[in-house]
Amino acid sequence: MMLYEEKQPEVARFLKISRERFVSDFSEAFPEHASKAEQLYEQIRLPRRATKGSAGYDFFLPVSIELKPGETVKIPTGIRAEMAERYVLLLFPRSGLGFKYRLQFDNTVGVIDSDYFGSDNEGHIFAKLTNDSREEKTVSLSAGTGFMQGVFLPYGITVDDDAYETRNGGFGSTTK
Repeated sequence: MMLYEEKQPEVARFLKISRERFVSDFSEAFPEHASKAEQLYEQIRLPRRATKGSAGYDFFLPVSIELKPGETVKIPTGIRAEMAERYVLLLFPRSGLGFKYRLQFDNTVGVIDSDYFGSDNEGHIFAKLTNDSREEKTVSLSAGTGFMQGVFLPYGITVDDDAYETRNGGFGSTTK
């Protein structure tokens, strides 16, 4: 039973990063597939919700991966998110992958701030995943498989907030 139906606010959009940025970042992360980077750029799918009731936008793998227990992979998604101020994009592994394989983000939850979009790296969203299986399960995922989900949420600030700096970069760029 639906109590009421309300139009959801449209607060963001996903875009591909530039071809040059993707080729560079992908080739660094997957040197064994560097020759395919140009072709893979064309196949990048923008994140999408699976159903109208889904909160999360699924992100898709640009290349197939296999992770044995304890192995880690850094995934350049080729995606950036432009969003309204006072919104944040939180990233989580797809629920089923965590449940079946204990697939986890190395930073537990990805936090993409609204000002990351304008960084020198074009706001390129990466994911670093580890297979933390305690049952010796290997995770094999095909290119194009949804592997993480992003949820946009509003956030508040304190009454005495005095942040005025501008971001330029990813990890650690706001604490320099």
